[in-house]
Amino acid sequence: MASSNIIFKVNKPLSISKGTGVTLLRDGVEFTERDFDGSDVGLVRLSIGQDVATASSVQFSQITLDPTTLVINSGSANQMTFKDGEISGSKIRFLSGLNVTKSVIAKNGLNVTGLVTSGSSTYTSSSKVHIIDSGSTIWGESLSQKQFFTGSLELTGSFDINDIAGELIEISNDGNLTDASSGSLITEAAASAYLASLRPDRDYLRKSFVHTGSFVNSSTSSFAAVTASAPTNLTSTTENDFMFFVNGMLIENDALTINQKTSTNLELRLDTSSLGYTISSDDEIIGFGKFNS
Repeated sequence: MASSNIIFKVNKPLSISKGTGVTLLRDGVEFTERDFDGSDVGLVRLSIGQDVATASSVQFSQITLDPTTLVINSGSANQMTFKDGEISGSKIRFLSGLNVTKSVIAKNGLNVTGLVTSGSSTYTSSSKVHIIDSGSTIWGESLSQKQFFTGSLELTGSFDINDIAGELIEISNDGNLTDASSGSLITEAAASAYLASLRPDRDYLRKSFVHTGSFVNSSTSSFAAVTASAPTNLTSTTENDFMFFVNGMLIENDALTINQKTSTNLELRLDTSSLGYTISSDDEIIGFGKFNS
């Protein structure tokens, strides 16, 4: 009896239909859906469009996670976890750029190795912050750019303005200027307090008044005046702070003494033997110097 091929056909064929991302081919011809009952001897190939071996580079246009966590790599040192509202890992790098449409909150510090560029709808120009590995920070790119701080500014180090005055270490409110530091700027209050402390010296040094004496006797003239009191840091007032004249002639200071006899009376006493003359009631005695008024 001649041999023949026996084909078994099933009553319930196998149905293959195309799904998302899957390509179906029968003998190289693509199809969408087909039943196979065993009578078809063609070669059927199912493919997903890319290699998914462990060493392959796999690409997806969109991934939906269920459950909502995706863990990449194993081990805590190089592991990255994606879940709702959080991306965590030992080191995350954005090589081409990161556009954040809302606020950024850095709980444990923010380390920027490049430029920080900020634009504003209020100001027409923008400025850049250059952060250097050494710890230095440069604001702006030229002297023409203005930097605006709308809040408080607290400096814990020095403040250098164009190397003009060296390093400024503080803005001082010391009204005594005790440090005499070249690195301190004083406030208006400190300047006012210091100048106020100089006022007694200034007022004393500027005192210069003229009084006419009254005849007492041939060696004494009385002035209705009070000598000015010198501040504690200046030399006390003496006869050397005055000039006295008899009828326009200067009386030598080593031949006179002054004595504040009462609170309203100053006496001029002359050494007539040293002078070689006495005074009379007709003489005009003029005193010029540091009277109080």
